[in-house]
Amino acid sequence: MKAVVYTQHGLPIDHPEALHDMELPAPVPGPRDLLVEVRAISVNPVDTKVRRGAAVSAPRVLGWDAAGVVVATGAEVSAFKPGDTVYYAGSLTRPGSYSELHLVDERIAGHKPASLDFAAAAALPLTSLTAWELLFDRLRVPEQGGAGKSLVIVGAAGGVGSILTQLASKLTDLTVIGTASRAETRAWVRELGAHHVIDHGQPMAPQLAALGIAHADIVVSLTHSEQHYADIVEMLAPQGQFALIDDPATLDAMPLKRKSISLHWELMFTRSMYETADMARQREILDRVAALVDAGTLRTTVGEHFGAITAANLRRAHALIESNKAKGKIVLAGF
Repeated sequence: MKAVVYTQHGLPIDHPEALHDMELPAPVPGPRDLLVEVRAISVNPVDTKVRRGAAVSAPRVLGWDAAGVVVATGAEVSAFKPGDTVYYAGSLTRPGSYSELHLVDERIAGHKPASLDFAAAAALPLTSLTAWELLFDRLRVPEQGGAGKSLVIVGAAGGVGSILTQLASKLTDLTVIGTASRAETRAWVRELGAHHVIDHGQPMAPQLAALGIAHADIVVSLTHSEQHYADIVEMLAPQGQFALIDDPATLDAMPLKRKSISLHWELMFTRSMYETADMARQREILDRVAALVDAGTLRTTVGEHFGAITAANLRRAHALIESNKAKGKIVLAGF
């Protein structure tokens, strides 16, 4: 099968060997696996982090988001059959989705939204799961709850932010304040349903106060948390909640104590990495997201389509992700 791999970590993305095309043997499904013919993928910051930082002794296939068609199933699979269309975000502990054929555990795959093509569907899984788990599992905001409370999403125009803004504005009663630093991304965040947009390139607490919101009840930081940390602590209300998904070099929790602020981490891969008892919750979330998309409540967050799934196109996609200027998701389709 065709695949895109890296064989040396840490190479700059403009190096031709940072990602390259390779033929690999087709994988064989285990008892709970789906063998998927990959039709489309999307690229996430985790793809670039692993390529830069994870050493390899053999070619490694990156990529987690995928949409495709089930071509075979393991002996214990019960929720899918060959011919079903699926979308999913995969597992950190298994080969990735930059390949014509891919294995995924049925517990973390969902039925693709019927109203979307494969590329539009591939934009959704990792960010939808991350945003859903953040809002409803980690922060425990009830659906249709949160009236009278405010949520600030730092980095609302990115992949996760684009879904979280929609979920919070459509499925809760929270007042949603997104942050974005460019005119283009501010317009995008408003379009996705944010009630207000502020600029994270400037001190945020005064901008929040100018909106008549003295403090935020919840702040979710999706990017550059270390850089914004002091501002976030200032913005948060006493007994507020702070959640994050990125990887600050350090995070000193002591400034949270004075206000009794609770700290919430979200890693979408935790359930699959540890095969938790509720691992199949991710299939339930993806099926729910698909239903919301098909009902017109949620929309896909494709920012750019980079063409076929090739090493050259994936190097371009990684470069845009690393520039921190991506809006929404970058998708690729077809080999």
